[in-house]
Amino acid sequence: MSWNETKQLKKRKILGKIFSGLCTMAAFSSVVLLVVLLSKVFFDGWAYLDWQFVTSFPSRFFEKAGIQSALMGSLWVISLTCMIAVPIGVGASIYLEEFAPKNRFTHLIHLNISNLAGVPSIVYGILGLVIFVRGFGFGRSILSASLTTALLILPIIIIASKEAIKSIPNSTRYAALALGASKWQTVRDHVIPSALPSIMTGMILAISRAIGESAPLLIIGALGYVAFNPQGPMDAFTVLPIQIFNWAARPQAEFHQLAAAGIIVLLVVLLLMNSIAIFIRYRYQRKLR
Repeated sequence: MSWNETKQLKKRKILGKIFSGLCTMAAFSSVVLLVVLLSKVFFDGWAYLDWQFVTSFPSRFFEKAGIQSALMGSLWVISLTCMIAVPIGVGASIYLEEFAPKNRFTHLIHLNISNLAGVPSIVYGILGLVIFVRGFGFGRSILSASLTTALLILPIIIIASKEAIKSIPNSTRYAALALGASKWQTVRDHVIPSALPSIMTGMILAISRAIGESAPLLIIGALGYVAFNPQGPMDAFTVLPIQIFNWAARPQAEFHQLAAAGIIVLLVVLLLMNSIAIFIRYRYQRKLR
């Protein structure tokens, strides 16, 4: 190795160490900022977090204000969103990866799905307003919100599911086909069970994004004040992020503390839903072993 090559190698090592240090500092600062924000939220909201807060409706008086209608609205929207988006997203990924012909048209579909994953959420809100609220006549209801949110997370589910299916080695498919299984039997009994833990990971990420969205729901008409629990998919609604935003926008400091308590409730709901999904994924992983 010449002197110039040795010098360039040393320079690259130094630049690599500098870049690694900058990445470490960026990651560490992000974690510190997150810890500070969470500490501030818990410090402000813990005093208002009790059973009365969870079971009461919003009010103009902070002593009586609660988050029940927003909590029930979020559960309605997320439940319907999962029921709509998960079967369609996983089914689309199975078809695109296992059954669709490999040509320019399917390549264009893959490209568009990847692009849709990066579209701002407010664009999906405008789309939901035009198609579901006005076009199909569903109005400003939970069903319109669920369909809009399902469109929002569909690209994430499809991409994650496609990658999970693609990661299954072809030897698994060849072995099943060699034993006389049909293409669908191979996919149903061998490919999907093997890919299911990774598919569940994609679902967790998609649900985590959906539960914190407020912009598309505001566009389609989520209410800022709801003093009743929704009883069906065609009812008016509000969700936790919108209720938290309304409290945070008020000038009184007490409502800011209520907003912090609402953030804690939202985090608990998110962690519970993710925990359920992780538990299901773990069970399937144990069965595969």
